[in-house]
Amino acid sequence: MQFGIAMPTAADSWKTALRAEELGFTSAWFYDTQMLSADCFVAMGAAAVKTSRIRLGTGVLIPSNRIAAVTANAFASLNKLAPGRIDIGIGTGFTGRRAMGLGAMKLKDFEEYIRVMNALIRGEIVETEIEGALRKIQLLNPELGLIDIATPMRLHLAAAGPRARKLAARLGAAWINFFSDVPAAVGMIEEMKQAWAAAGNQAPLQATAFVLGCVLAEGEPYDSDRAVAQAGPRACVLLHRAADEALSGLHNISPLPESVRREVEGYVELAKGFEPKDAPWLNNHRGHLMFVKPEERPYVSGEMIRITSFTATEKELRQRVGDLRDAGYTEFTVQLVPGQEDAIEDWARIMRAFQ
Repeated sequence: MQFGIAMPTAADSWKTALRAEELGFTSAWFYDTQMLSADCFVAMGAAAVKTSRIRLGTGVLIPSNRIAAVTANAFASLNKLAPGRIDIGIGTGFTGRRAMGLGAMKLKDFEEYIRVMNALIRGEIVETEIEGALRKIQLLNPELGLIDIATPMRLHLAAAGPRARKLAARLGAAWINFFSDVPAAVGMIEEMKQAWAAAGNQAPLQATAFVLGCVLAEGEPYDSDRAVAQAGPRACVLLHRAADEALSGLHNISPLPESVRREVEGYVELAKGFEPKDAPWLNNHRGHLMFVKPEERPYVSGEMIRITSFTATEKELRQRVGDLRDAGYTEFTVQLVPGQEDAIEDWARIMRAFQ
């Protein structure tokens, strides 16, 4: 099993990527969340120059925020800097769209975007709609060596629902899965395997598990200051989803566990007072997957951290990761939060147990 790290992108995220490479991690994934963090392509360009082995990927890029030609050119530019080390992670959008009050993009538009992007990366002429009219476009000068479209790049799809998983299988793409608990993750990969087989794929499925959590010391509580700093942002996703549904009518795929109903309902009541009234998502998503806001802290309990994140002792986490490996996941990726980058040393110990 391979191991990766993910991060809300900073302009100097190359420092974390370099440390991950030194420790033996296989991948570094950069979040594409323009309203919350730095530009992923700027940061990945720096990381491509500063590192030599680690794979660099978008985790994940949101198509609606860039036209396909710009994205194809950006990946081809990165591929020139780090040939053979670039991963194209792409999804219909959660964080980067919710921060603008938007739900996920339509799967039909998502598929069309991938079609155009892939064709451009292959050097083909492709017809696509631009400003209301169909136009033929192509990356025109690859022979000059300014970009690299000759070296293959891996395509990864973040696909939660059955239709999206079927699309990933049909494209033969690697699969990215964001989740909280192992039983759910095992069930999801079984469904993905079925879609993969039904699409007639002969190559083995590449599946990356994306999590966020904290490696607890023996006897350390789930709501210790350290655990709240490292895993609390994942717990807050449950709060943010519930508030989005209540205030903006956006679809919530996270069922409300009874054990934390009081905390979630309390936060939703708080969120009803967010300003501006016509844009509650601005307050709701500030700090999303990055830090726990002071006003959120009363609602982030140890129980919420326990059920929403990979927070446990080293022994228990090794068991969880082993279960994921046995289920068929080929990479385990953990997100680090700003200011807690030293947690990479804890996760490196987990990684070494599988080497």
